[in-house]
Amino acid sequence: MGNGVSDQNSLFPNLPCLHSLHIAILGLDSAGKTTVLYRLQFGEFVNTVPTKGFNAEKVKVSLCGSRAVTFHFWDVGGQEKLRPLWKSYTRCTDGIVFVVDSVDAERMEEAKTELHKITRLSENQGVPVLVVANKQDLRNSLTVEQIKDMLALHELGPSPWHLQPTCAIIGEGLLEGLARLHDMILKRKKMLRQQKKRPLHPHLTRTGDAPLGAGGALLENNQKHKQLQHRSSEKSTDNNILLFYHLKIRRAGLQ
Repeated sequence: MGNGVSDQNSLFPNLPCLHSLHIAILGLDSAGKTTVLYRLQFGEFVNTVPTKGFNAEKVKVSLCGSRAVTFHFWDVGGQEKLRPLWKSYTRCTDGIVFVVDSVDAERMEEAKTELHKITRLSENQGVPVLVVANKQDLRNSLTVEQIKDMLALHELGPSPWHLQPTCAIIGEGLLEGLARLHDMILKRKKMLRQQKKRPLHPHLTRTGDAPLGAGGALLENNQKHKQLQHRSSEKSTDNNILLFYHLKIRRAGLQ
């Protein structure tokens, strides 16, 4: 299974329009990444085998009536020897789906290490992250709060994140999680567009204007101080000149 395209017109009917999105699905081996992928693509459970490389699938979603959006999912193997390759699949990605096994408490620290490592790469700064807490249907699964603490999600830095409890086998929670990821991606794209429109110096209103704000006020005060010093220097020079001519006139009078 790989490089397939699926039309899922019934998925995400309430999501706003957007062009194709590049989404990397990451996580430790046996977390359920491929199960998540094919549940989203086919809308049903598909028996999978451990991913030795990657699976690339396109899921076409009908949004805003007749307009369709294509989600390009890259499901990358989670074995330790494959994890250094993750950064190749997250380059220029719109979002990251990180799948964890809610039952495997012993490997949660390992999952935390890999999650923080991939999100702290310079090219992934600010990329939205959907953490999928899979296998929540099992009795001995960790709670969402426990997973949030064990993964230290509050330390992810500038990357916005959402933790979604799911059961990939029946698809419970997947659509809600993907909708949240989509919303975070939209907000990030809007923010990046706004940043591009801003001037190089946000405090300057036009060429020659004094900067505004706290830093601008300090610079303006410095400029005024320099002007006063200049005026004082000019005044002192004028006084010296007058004194010079005054003394010269007095000497001439005494002679």
